[in-house]
Amino acid sequence: MKRLAVCIFASWMFPAAWCCTPVDAGDLDAILAAENAEKGVTLQAVDPVDDMGFSRRVCLDLAGRIPTGKEISQYLKWPADQRRDKLIAKYMQDEGFANRWSAFFADMLRIRSNEEGGTQLLAYVHNAITTDMPYDEMCRRMISANGKAGRTPEIGFVLGDDADPMALASATAQVFMGIRISCAQCHDHPFDKWTREDFYSVAAYFGKTIRRENNLTKTVYTTEQDKSMVLWPPEDESEPDARSPMKPSFPFPYLDESERLEFLTRLEKLRANKEAEAAGNSESGPSVDDLLAAAGSKTKQRLSGGFGAAMKVSTEAKSDIRKIDVNAELYKRSQLRDELSRLVTSPRNRYFARLLVNRVWKDLVGTGFVEPIDDFRDSNPASHPKTMDYLAEEFVANDFSFRWLVKEIVSSDAYQRAHVALDADEQERAALEQAFLATPMRRMKAEAMYDSIVTAGHLFAVKHLPGENPRVIKRRIRVPVDPDPNESADGDGAMEDEPTEEMMQGEMVASAVNYGLEKSIELDFGALLSAKDDTPMIDSMKKMTREEIEAMRMKSMPQQNNPRRRYVSKLVDETIDDNPKFSSAYRMATPAPAGHFLRLFGQPSRVDLGEDRYDNSSMRQALMMLNGRLTHEAARVGPLEPVYKMMTGANPDFRKAVRYTYFEILTRLPSEDEIAEAIAVIDAGEDKLTGMADLRWILLNCNEFRFMP
Repeated sequence: MKRLAVCIFASWMFPAAWCCTPVDAGDLDAILAAENAEKGVTLQAVDPVDDMGFSRRVCLDLAGRIPTGKEISQYLKWPADQRRDKLIAKYMQDEGFANRWSAFFADMLRIRSNEEGGTQLLAYVHNAITTDMPYDEMCRRMISANGKAGRTPEIGFVLGDDADPMALASATAQVFMGIRISCAQCHDHPFDKWTREDFYSVAAYFGKTIRRENNLTKTVYTTEQDKSMVLWPPEDESEPDARSPMKPSFPFPYLDESERLEFLTRLEKLRANKEAEAAGNSESGPSVDDLLAAAGSKTKQRLSGGFGAAMKVSTEAKSDIRKIDVNAELYKRSQLRDELSRLVTSPRNRYFARLLVNRVWKDLVGTGFVEPIDDFRDSNPASHPKTMDYLAEEFVANDFSFRWLVKEIVSSDAYQRAHVALDADEQERAALEQAFLATPMRRMKAEAMYDSIVTAGHLFAVKHLPGENPRVIKRRIRVPVDPDPNESADGDGAMEDEPTEEMMQGEMVASAVNYGLEKSIELDFGALLSAKDDTPMIDSMKKMTREEIEAMRMKSMPQQNNPRRRYVSKLVDETIDDNPKFSSAYRMATPAPAGHFLRLFGQPSRVDLGEDRYDNSSMRQALMMLNGRLTHEAARVGPLEPVYKMMTGANPDFRKAVRYTYFEILTRLPSEDEIAEAIAVIDAGEDKLTGMADLRWILLNCNEFRFMP
């Protein structure tokens, strides 16, 4: 515990070269300062976070992990007055940027991989971030789409609520505009101006949309029917005969079309070159009836022409059939949702841009302009409305570029400020953070913590040569008491045993299945978006081979075929190549199962609207870090790691190894006292490499690792 305390509370010492050189964000900081002055704020802003702290913070926020040792070394070689700008530009182009922000949108859109269209919607969002698709276009497609997930991945938003008009009305208003209208489904909103009729008028946009399933292929898709399912008045207020389809209407405030605002003019100029291309994409192909009728007419005209004419008819008919746009007939466009999508995402709908600005600001700075972030109402005003509106208008003027918005915020003084000192007065701390003159403490997000442990432990690649680290593990299996003569004698009838009370109490039995946790499902976004048929993509998205999958299936068959068969438990030895390689948490099926590392550290279930990530500490989190396999694998030193070479050979340099370890795990160098403590930990190990593993385990478990600088 003493060593752990030293790690957590030791003072930070930095070379003079690691100076504080914040990037200039231009007008944003000036507008925020002016607004604070108008509010009577006289507090002095805290200093910017130091350069090393900034590199760790911006890497976590942009790439979703801590920086590697090589990245830090490169960063420090850049000129001090340029390094922050260069680092932001570097991580904006990092492949981890789309991964990290896909998790942000997955929370916002409540994307669930186990729901119909969930993985395809996540792939769609990932691609939109990668290509910097305008945010309004990204959302417009999700609101208006029809079809099946394999061909139209954005349909996952509608399928996520089973195409239920009431659920989609609530989700659309809250997710895209920050208006919690769901309370008005049963009665007029008690705390806002929205009425029950307002709610039904929004739901009516989804009234003709239905979810269908093909009886033959079991493909799920959405299309439009002729009559709306949303009727008014509600059934508890009138007789059935008095109800009729509700007329859709958009009850939310809107900038008047006659207003010529500067940011809208800039947007129009920016989009001028895209209008022609966008107009061509809206045309649909001829209907099935039209093309078949035309083909029939040609057939009649040429039936008297003999074999040659018949061949010509056949060729022309095939050509016509190729032109048939089956999707236009089967997956009918929704005119109502097309209209709604344009209204919601319009640059004249201030709610739309303001909400995303508020969400991203909260995610990066720690406190939103409006809290809760998706609860915009007159009785819950923004803390800094001018700053929020400046960002929202610039976001719109820059063609709803999500990358522009993120870069603008991380380049600001507000983002780059340090935390208030730990011994500061609580009221002063709160006042500084509310005025954005200091940043609040933020724990890493679950996915970022997972990937940071993998990064620190060099687990994205193997760290042992093949066969260099064999290990014998105990595996508990169940063996049939009376073997089936049709089964081979080599144990094909054996099954993985269920955990027993004895095992749960700490018996040192390593399950072979549990020992393969790094072989988690890895989503291949490119494959998901390129799939044009109904073939499940799961087999191509996991590290398990088809042979492994088939072996697992075969092992489960005896139990399925012989439910009354008697088994006896036994332990068997299994030799494995203990050389794991982990995948990114951002590429896992999401959300993770209950009890998984990601869920314990705050990944939400994404079932309910407005569900936040919790950042409270718990005993289960501590046990996961102290005893979990991920932490222990990251701590273990492998021959392919840089620190291994520093600790072995004729002239080991343990001091250099300690400095490098701090550098990689905590993104800083240790103090002299910390170096002395660390060498003592190394000396206390069974051998030097085991001692280094103990040191790395301590650093991974300290609060300094979990919390962002």
